[in-house]
Order: sequence, then structure tokens, then C-alpha cells
Amino acid sequence: MIAVVGPTATGKSDLGVALAERLDGEVVNADAMQLYRGMDIGTAKITPAERRGVPHHQLDVLDVRETASVAAYQRHARAAIEDIRERGRTPILVGGSGLYVQAVLDDLDFPGTDPELRTRLEAELTQVGAAVLHERLTRLDPVAAGAILPSNGRRIVRALEVIELTGRPFSATMPRPGPPRYGAVLIGIDRDPEELDARVDTRVERMFAAGLVDEVRALEAHGLREGRTASRALGYQQVLAALDTGDFAAAAEETARATRRFVRRQRSWFRRDKRVVWLDAARPDLLDAALAVVG
Repeated sequence: MIAVVGPTATGKSDLGVALAERLDGEVVNADAMQLYRGMDIGTAKITPAERRGVPHHQLDVLDVRETASVAAYQRHARAAIEDIRERGRTPILVGGSGLYVQAVLDDLDFPGTDPELRTRLEAELTQVGAAVLHERLTRLDPVAAGAILPSNGRRIVRALEVIELTGRPFSATMPRPGPPRYGAVLIGIDRDPEELDARVDTRVERMFAAGLVDEVRALEAHGLREGRTASRALGYQQVLAALDTGDFAAAAEETARATRRFVRRQRSWFRRDKRVVWLDAARPDLLDAALAVVG
């Protein structure tokens, strides 16, 4: 099995298809927001034509009102991988959602959830704000608090939920790289930071020119605002806010800024995993270099 990982806008999807063509493979998506039907332009989802006949799994499997779950994704992605392997083909995991990638590759267990407890904590988040809950998390589990941004209310709520449910620090359940399942080969692709920032800016411009605003309007009619996960996707949350103000130029600028910040977090996440073999995505012989890593 092969995993192609790295920051947004490096060209992972294209490399995944090229590897699948050469290795009789099928692609398994590991981008959390590409799980959603209709979220195509803003996630740069690979089009049917760009897939060039290569089967893709875990694309378009959720409605925007549904909440994405790493635990559910782990089950479904592993089932797809086992099926691909049983048919004698090569599974190629492709994406930049670090926890989703690791959930497939490593033996991670995810604590359950309690709807009543989650509802209570989310109501408290609305009332007092993320910073107050982050202070509580700092007292209960300073390691987890150090790894979660004080503004990330969703993850803070999850950490407090796990602590209350299990009586254990949330940091004890946080992912740590382990022996990869399936004998996986991990290929990371990245680009010069300044070049990648420029690619992000260009990508965002093209998304808005290609009709991102209309896509968000259509999805809003299908419940996007109510979607706990989908409504927070980069580009979508900015356009949803702009539908109220009408300032889509500001939405595009904020989308680009937020995406550049996200790229840095992705880079930091994947660089911690020493199993990843890194390649420069700009090299003209990228496919040959990736094939050499596979061996």
C-alpha cells in the first residue's frame, strides 16, 4: 500500500492517479472535506475526467448536514483498502487530513461519544467561548491544551468530552505514529513555501472565478449552515459569512490567508512522521522518483 501525503495545493491528487495507472491501483481519498457531496470547487476535488478511469473511494459519501467522524472514516476506508487488496490491486491513500491518514495507517482507537454530554459542552462553548473552555482544558490536561489552539472550540469540546467520559487525559488518546498497517510506503510531496503560498493564492482566485459562491449558495439550500463539519471548511465558511455581507472579495482574501495558515499546520503535522519520504513536488521527474521510493 502507498500513501501520498503533504500540504494542500502540492499536487497529491495528480500523483495519486499517476501512481495508480502505473501500479494497477485504486485511490482512497483522505481529505476530510472531499467526503462531502457537492463540495467540489472549494475542495479542489479531482474531477471524473482528471481521474482518468482510476477508481476513487471515499469521495462524495456524506451529505453536508452530516458530521464527519474520523472513527467512521477509519472503518470505511480500511474496508475499501481490504477490498482493493483482495482483488489484487494496489490501494493508494491520498490526502492532506493528517488524522484521517494516520487513522488508516496506524492502530488508533477512538473513544466513544455521549450526545448529551456533547450537547452540554457545546452549549457552554456558545455561552462562554472557546478561550474559557481552553483554560479548563489547560488545568485538566496541559499536554492536550498545548496541542489545541485556544480558538478551536470543536476540538476543545471533544477533549473535555473524552476526559469526562473516560477519566483519562485526552492527550493519552492523541495519535502517535506507530508501525504502519499493510506495509505502507509513505510519500510526502511539498514545495518551496513561497511558491506554495503563491499556488494557494492562485487556486483560491480560480475557485471563486469557477463559481464557488454559487456552489455555496446551492449547498446552503441543502443545509450547509447546519452542517457541523462541512460549514467550517475553508472557503465555505468564508463565503457563508459573505452571503450575509455581500463582500465576496474579502471572503476570497480571508480564504487565501486561512489556507496558507492551514498549509503550515499540515506541513508541521506530516513532518513529525519520520516514516514519510519527502519529494519536491516541482521536480519534473516526480512520478519516477515516487516509483523509486515504492521500489
